[in-house]
Amino acid sequence: MPGPFVAPLIGLILAVTNPVVDPLADPFRQLDEDLPTPTTTRAPSGAPGHRYWQQEVDYRIAVTLDDATQRIIGSERIDYQNNSPDGLDYLWLQLDANIFAPGSAAALTSTSYALERVPFSGLVRMLARQTFDGSVTISRVESKGKALPHTIVGTMMRVDLAEPLEPGKSMRFEVDWSHAVNESKRVGGRGGYERFEDGNTLYEIAQWFPRLAPYDDVNGWQHKAYLGAGEFALEFGDYEVEITAPADHIVTATGVLQNPKQVLSKAQIDRLKAVEDAGKARVKAAKKVDETPKKGTPAFIVTPEEAAQTAASPKATDTKTWKFKADNVRDFAFASSRKFIWDAESVRVGEQDVLAMSFYPNEAEPLWSRYSTTAIAHTLRSYSHYTFEYPYPVAISVNGPVGGMEYPMICFNGPRPEKDGTYTKRTKYGLISVVIHEVGHNFFPMIINSDERQWTWMDEGLNTFLQFLTEQAWETDYPSRRGEPEKIVPYMLSDYQVPIMTNADSLLQKGNNAYAKPATALNILRETVLGRELFDHAFRTYARRWQFKRPMPADFFRTMEDASGVDLDWFWRGWFYTTGHVDIAVEGVTAHVMEPLDPREAKALQKAERDAHPVTQSQRRNAEQPKLVDEIEGLSDFYNEYDPLDVVPEDIASYERLMKFLSDEDKALIQKLPHFTAVTFANRGGLVMPLIVELELASGAREEVRIPAEIWRRNAERVTKLFMTAEPVVAVHLDPHLETADADTSNNHYPPQVESTRFQVYKNPKGGKNPMQQARDRETKATDQSQPEAKPEAAK
Repeated sequence: MPGPFVAPLIGLILAVTNPVVDPLADPFRQLDEDLPTPTTTRAPSGAPGHRYWQQEVDYRIAVTLDDATQRIIGSERIDYQNNSPDGLDYLWLQLDANIFAPGSAAALTSTSYALERVPFSGLVRMLARQTFDGSVTISRVESKGKALPHTIVGTMMRVDLAEPLEPGKSMRFEVDWSHAVNESKRVGGRGGYERFEDGNTLYEIAQWFPRLAPYDDVNGWQHKAYLGAGEFALEFGDYEVEITAPADHIVTATGVLQNPKQVLSKAQIDRLKAVEDAGKARVKAAKKVDETPKKGTPAFIVTPEEAAQTAASPKATDTKTWKFKADNVRDFAFASSRKFIWDAESVRVGEQDVLAMSFYPNEAEPLWSRYSTTAIAHTLRSYSHYTFEYPYPVAISVNGPVGGMEYPMICFNGPRPEKDGTYTKRTKYGLISVVIHEVGHNFFPMIINSDERQWTWMDEGLNTFLQFLTEQAWETDYPSRRGEPEKIVPYMLSDYQVPIMTNADSLLQKGNNAYAKPATALNILRETVLGRELFDHAFRTYARRWQFKRPMPADFFRTMEDASGVDLDWFWRGWFYTTGHVDIAVEGVTAHVMEPLDPREAKALQKAERDAHPVTQSQRRNAEQPKLVDEIEGLSDFYNEYDPLDVVPEDIASYERLMKFLSDEDKALIQKLPHFTAVTFANRGGLVMPLIVELELASGAREEVRIPAEIWRRNAERVTKLFMTAEPVVAVHLDPHLETADADTSNNHYPPQVESTRFQVYKNPKGGKNPMQQARDRETKATDQSQPEAKPEAAK
């Protein structure tokens, strides 16, 4: 049983607790009512259920790239495996190129520029979209030699089956198609071609063939129209693709080249082998000393000089067919140009050697040969550390007209130096960052196959978070654009926003909403809420559970809680389902001091406090007035001389009795009693967050206390926390490391800090001439020019 001294401490603690508030405003309300009910395909833990299934689609494609007309002419054989428990009466295919049809939903629903000020590029694009028709022509849909009825609905095509495709059954059918390739810089798009001043063309071909829409356990057919913002939802399968292109082109694509002897020179084959051999040698050397293999450097497969020579003497009439094979991928893209320089490096990832390769024209030099392939290698190592080992044999970065776009094993990236080869710091880090980001998309969503048509944040946000970690491992103080909490504050305060959990095509400020905010949220979750060890384990668990499968938001939320053992519903609700922001203020600080038990000490302190109390203005003036008790005898009595703060014998006796009653433990506790400081925090922004509190003590020492967000569970607006320290607290600082995205740090200190700014003193130089002066000068100049020139005196 505690000694009698413990009771006052309990009373003090109870005095600073908080009342229960309206439960309807409870930010800790669980997400069960919002998330879908778990099923046999999606377990309550966030893992795939024991009956999880997904479809499989294999493609065999032959395509010709017509360099003279910039068209794609293709034929494909599709094998569709129905692994669902449902019979299917029809199949839905995506025709993404139909977004370039003049009457497409994307074109009709696009909104206008403010025509008072239109960027020239915007004007060019508006006019080009009026005349360019990139829609798909379907010339044949057959199965077993019989035509299949088909209906085109915008960017989708329904293929009606002669009989239902039953569960567990497969079917094969063929499609022939063609369409024009868009000029990317004029028309826009996630792929396209670029025409150079020397007359040559560079192609980045994506979303180019009819491909199956996914059929899953959540949506059935995901056949939302492609409007441009919502990207892709696709099925996994194996691809065999033959690409016929001009004979002097270098072609690169998703997958592994199957016929190098038919399309590459002996020198190019030998250089590739040398790169692979160098990688194996590094691995062998590292195993001898039980170390991580040393990092390599890229080597040219096609040199800048060779690329320049080929571009200078094009051979437009001859063709070559390049054959590529890719297993277990959800899409296929390729690039082709006679201008390509090609470099490569072998990268060890786990027990596999991966070829990291870059393809770029001489216009991209010297920036690309220095950074692109090295950035690929760095990304593969970093992302594999946080998720799973990269499973594919190649990873490719291509420079062309597309600023940044990703596909399995290949991505398109835009930054280039100036024409003289110089580049800005922004361009340098822009290239490194976009390569990291687009190569990183191999993990999200190319392998962790989220539904991009619906949930942009599940690939862009998670990928941007890992991009931030990877950038920070590149060099000290890497200038990351997204990830640090303080950088998201302006967006969190803006009115023009919607919750992260918003359909992809309805997002406002997409870059902030789908990239920056979720990336920042995950960084805060890692650094502040869970800690790195718990977070990394949970995030890795999610990645490994769902690789080569299709997760939904609930699967991510549930897995992160399941693997970390921490209830995070409050975090998901605040950051992903609302547009609230963080603004927590230090509202008040009170130092609680124990009254001395000895009445002589206690009353002496009370007298000193009373004597130190300021004399009011009325008291000062009233002191000089005559008093009635001084004029009439007998009005004064005992209480006129009585002072309740005088020590009397009864006080001493009571103190002595208390000291006899206290145990030795109680007396020892009194001697070592800490300083008690109660700090009140106000939640002014709406989002509850952990409290990271730095206490500054009288000696100058500082103590940091990290309080979980659950402190707000009984009152989400205001809480008071009692701190016990060995020294008096002289100042309190909230969020000292800027880790919670607090929107107003000026109220994070007690006592308030004087904000310091610098101002500049300047004197305006006299401005340029006003319009009247300019008009007068023009008149004078015109008059002077109209007068005949005066002849020298000697000539008269």
